[in-house]
Amino acid sequence: MMRGLFFLVTLISLVFLILLGSGYSQHIADESCSVQILVPGLKGDAGEKGEKGALGRPGRVGPPGEKGEMGDKGLKGSMGRHGKIGPIGSKGERGDIGEMGPPGPNGEPGIPCECGQLRKAIGEMDIQVAQLTTELKFVKNALPSPAVVAGVRETDTKIYLLVKEEKKYTDAQAYCQGRGGTLSMPKDETTNSLIASYINQAGLTRVFIGINDLEKEGHFVYSDRSPMQTFNKWRQGEPNNAYDEEDCAEMVSSGGWNDASCLITMYFICEFDKENV
Repeated sequence: MMRGLFFLVTLISLVFLILLGSGYSQHIADESCSVQILVPGLKGDAGEKGEKGALGRPGRVGPPGEKGEMGDKGLKGSMGRHGKIGPIGSKGERGDIGEMGPPGPNGEPGIPCECGQLRKAIGEMDIQVAQLTTELKFVKNALPSPAVVAGVRETDTKIYLLVKEEKKYTDAQAYCQGRGGTLSMPKDETTNSLIASYINQAGLTRVFIGINDLEKEGHFVYSDRSPMQTFNKWRQGEPNNAYDEEDCAEMVSSGGWNDASCLITMYFICEFDKENV
């Protein structure tokens, strides 16, 4: 290949000399001796491996590789430093009462005084506390259902309980009897006034009381079947047995009595003997 290239270059040079003519023949002949034709030589042998070049600049970050398998669990590290104290928690339930401790040492003697009146007042307060405790116990025992009670009234021998739960007459009587009492029976002016005041203070207009003529028309008796004797508080024109169906009695806030149907529903007052409470 190299020889063919050399032959082509020589041929081109001869053609060029012929075309120049005779005037320039000698000149060109002289110059042709100094013409150097550069022809690439043969491929040389591979040189020795050069020294390692300088480190190039970092390339772009490649895409993340696939997630490898989880390695073995490492050893437990050392305990870290204590963190900040957290907020105060909610108040817990009250615990059980502990055992009574030993009595303390005796105090110094008090200053002498006239304490008769003070002792009397304390004694009266103790009596009132005992009465209230008895009433509270009575109310809890007499009313296991969530009936609304407008307090308690009492005399020396009786306790009266107003029940704000509407019932028919016979159901009201059964309610009172089931708790050891009966529908209230005002047998004198004092008791009648107490019940009337009870009704007014409760903001009511009328309640069932324990009077009826269910067994014999016109012959009214108390709920314990005892006969009515000298005392009564019938309002003017009462009892009138309207529509031939009024066989039970009610008391209005003024203290007067009316006969009423036993089938209507209203609040009522129970009566209890103190000795049975």
